[in-house]
Amino acid sequence: MRHRTSHILSLQSMVNRNCGTRISGNAIKRLEQADAELLFDYAQLVAAARNSIVTIRFLTHRVKDIEQEVSSQVTLRDEFASLLTIMGIGKILALTIMLEVGDINRFKKVGNYSSYCRCVRAERLSSVKKKDENNRKNGNRYLSWAYVEAAHFAIRFCPHAQRFYQKKMATTNSIVVVKALSNKLARASYYVMRDQVPYDPKRFFR
Repeated sequence: MRHRTSHILSLQSMVNRNCGTRISGNAIKRLEQADAELLFDYAQLVAAARNSIVTIRFLTHRVKDIEQEVSSQVTLRDEFASLLTIMGIGKILALTIMLEVGDINRFKKVGNYSSYCRCVRAERLSSVKKKDENNRKNGNRYLSWAYVEAAHFAIRFCPHAQRFYQKKMATTNSIVVVKALSNKLARASYYVMRDQVPYDPKRFFR
């Protein structure tokens, strides 16, 4: 997934720089090799685009094969099924969360869980002044990845997340906003898993 995303972003950037237009990630996934000649005029750019398209299509097939293999061997347990009510979390992300969390009750508070998911800043403050910084590698990197992925999907499909994203973008950059949204989703999923209740976006996007 990460390798494919890097190639998609690279091709998006190349189109933006050389053509002055934007192309969505989904549109790039649908491109064929022959489409490279429709995007660019120069032979070097066409060749680079073809290589990216071939790589993206190959990785897309590999991702699907891996997902099918995982789905055939791992079943989402009942106590984690409510994760699927969170817009942005599909079956694969829900399985990832389930396998990495184990028992949600081992986290006494929601803050402990969001910290374990690396969704909060590794800083200790006193009187609004930074006093120290914790180890950024503490916690679970796979859960961190899962909630960032969920945040990206939520921005695309959830109206509440879209409004949150647009409001925060007025004061900071997209990386910070996506991380803040991933923290919201992590905190929401904590209560969804712990209390076995469906996700209610109105509670988390007031």
